[in-house]
Amino acid sequence: MPIYFGLCIRLFAGIVELKPCFYPTLAMSEIDPATVKAYLETDYCIAAPEPFVLRVGTASVPLASLYREHRTGCCVFVTACNPYSRLVGEQENAERQAELARELNRLGLTFFDGVGRHPAGGWPAEPGSLVLGLSLAAAKALGEKHRQNAIVWCGPGGTPELILLR
Repeated sequence: MPIYFGLCIRLFAGIVELKPCFYPTLAMSEIDPATVKAYLETDYCIAAPEPFVLRVGTASVPLASLYREHRTGCCVFVTACNPYSRLVGEQENAERQAELARELNRLGLTFFDGVGRHPAGGWPAEPGSLVLGLSLAAAKALGEKHRQNAIVWCGPGGTPELILLR
């Protein structure tokens, strides 16, 4: 995938800000804007010992606690289901997600199961994984390998960002 440079819009604590970025922006993306909007609205439910929900643009206190507990400062929520947001069967999604889990285990990464669930319920909930300690570059590579349109990455501040991959 080519490297892009542009200004990205980021929602942070209810404030919209522009920042430089080196990944596709919405204007450059192949992804339907309605699909991007759905990603932004989705609740990313994490089955950690103390379950919590991530929302793009909203800092997460439980995530900050998880960071401290695991001595890390970044993570990604990623799924292997429904490549490029094209619905596939339940069986194929289960196989794809199991392969992702095997890969994360082989790499020795700490991860928690989760599910991405849109509040309107117009798209089936998708299993995913919150993977601790992945840099943005590694997180993007993982999402691209599993044919995803986007990932939800969280840096040191614990605020989830939607990162478009196409």
